[in-house]
Amino acid sequence: MNAAGISLTRRRLRAPLHDGAKVIEPSLETAGDLLAANIAASATRTYDLHGRTLGEVSAQARQELLVAAHRYTSAYRDAPAMTDPSRMVLAGHQPTLFHPGVWLKNFALGRLGAEYHAAAVNLLVDSDTLRHATLRVPGGTPTAPFASEIAYDRPTAEIPYEERAIGDRALLSSFPRRVAEQFESLVADPFLHEFWPRVLAASKAEPLLGACLARARHAYEGELGLNTLELPQSEVCGFESFHWFTAHLLAELPRFQEVYNTALWEYRRVNRIRSTSHPVPELERLGDLIEAPFWIWEHDAPRRKRLFVSLRQDGLLLTDRGEIWVHLPLGPDGDLSRAVERLAGLAQQGIKLRGRALLTTLFARLFLSDLFLHGIGGAKYDELTDLIVQRFFGFEPPRFMIVSGTLKLPIPRPHVTENDLRRVDHELRDLTYHPEQYLVAHESAGVSGAAQEGPVCTKCATGTHVALTPELASLTREKHAWLAIEPTLDNARQRCREIRRLNETMQPWVDERRRELLAQREQLVEALRIESILGSREFAFCLYPAKTLWNFLLEFGGGRP
Repeated sequence: MNAAGISLTRRRLRAPLHDGAKVIEPSLETAGDLLAANIAASATRTYDLHGRTLGEVSAQARQELLVAAHRYTSAYRDAPAMTDPSRMVLAGHQPTLFHPGVWLKNFALGRLGAEYHAAAVNLLVDSDTLRHATLRVPGGTPTAPFASEIAYDRPTAEIPYEERAIGDRALLSSFPRRVAEQFESLVADPFLHEFWPRVLAASKAEPLLGACLARARHAYEGELGLNTLELPQSEVCGFESFHWFTAHLLAELPRFQEVYNTALWEYRRVNRIRSTSHPVPELERLGDLIEAPFWIWEHDAPRRKRLFVSLRQDGLLLTDRGEIWVHLPLGPDGDLSRAVERLAGLAQQGIKLRGRALLTTLFARLFLSDLFLHGIGGAKYDELTDLIVQRFFGFEPPRFMIVSGTLKLPIPRPHVTENDLRRVDHELRDLTYHPEQYLVAHESAGVSGAAQEGPVCTKCATGTHVALTPELASLTREKHAWLAIEPTLDNARQRCREIRRLNETMQPWVDERRRELLAQREQLVEALRIESILGSREFAFCLYPAKTLWNFLLEFGGGRP
């Protein structure tokens, strides 16, 4: 089958439910085979990017990445020695206070880099926006908990991390105290008290909020023995290799848009998604303008806007359909050199051009790495990216790894699930529609032998039955007689009415059990509310005790703190 004929199959990816559980696909022990297979496959790709092969652009991109990441990391911690860029593993996430299941990727990245002598780089996806500079923190008691947002910086407009400076240093400094006032009745020794001084120290040299959080975390990873590099994605978007890739994609935009939208429609169909914005919106056409999968904005007005492109005889016109209009000249026979020079000069004008989410991982997987580590969400979305790669570039994309986990705060809480509630609701329904299942002959009830004849109670083992009196025995026999009648057009209505009447007549005898179940249900609903708060896997890593974190994370390597 050719690349254009490859189709999707539905795959269910979910985070693990149980505390301490991990999802690692394929296993770390077989990651070397996957890495070797990806490297071998990359040597056979011959895609042409307007006069330069994918291999040539990739080699340049890797060298640019290593140099920039080494420089960036060295500014705040000891960076690993420069290595051969021909073997590279990557991961990426926003520079924020993520949960331990996300942090797990960084530890897996460090182990893979060490075991397979590969450069290990984590990309800080700072082109994403910071919506709220707050952290969700639980409070109260284990039996009466709540959760609320606690700010570590003042609110601002929703702008990219790379533009988001610290706005209120007093609020940043007082964050641990305000968290402790709410949280330490539940967890007395959160890692936050050790971690936050590092954030404040980083803030003396780094004005950007996300970068401070990331530098403090990455510096601590270095102390644990993780020899990894980090680099903001915004710097990757300044590479000459990225500019060449961008110019090629924009020059091929009509074809790319068709592939992108067709793959997106198939992804939604296979995954039964009705939303027109999930996982991403379609690329639009507005007159002679074609939407491209990039964000564009000006440094002085850092609100991300969609990029639109008009194909002209003398090149490409890039615009946000507002204030920004940029001409990219194309040379004879589509030569991209002048367009690449123009893209490189945008930063001096204060114009930012950044790839959107799918394009970020597409470039990272095809041009920067031999193995990319995804979490659950990224892995699911990149099924769409795989389809786009297959149909636009004409080859199978490199396979990625999935690394994620679930760690819950060490707080006593009810161990209940939605299944417990469903079982109670099912029995309540049975009381309404099948009350005879709860009626049984009971010798202690003084019922005669004749009255004891009838169906055996299926609930006897649970002790939820009631004694079968002669009246109830008669009602039960009558209902079974109606149930035994095959419904027809002539008798269906009467049959339904009689069964309903008999069910309602038997209700007083099961009222006590209904009251018990309703009381159980109320307790379960409250227990589930508690579990939804205290049992969440989404709390930031800094809220966990250090020992709990290291027991979860350090099996992937690194020394004990």
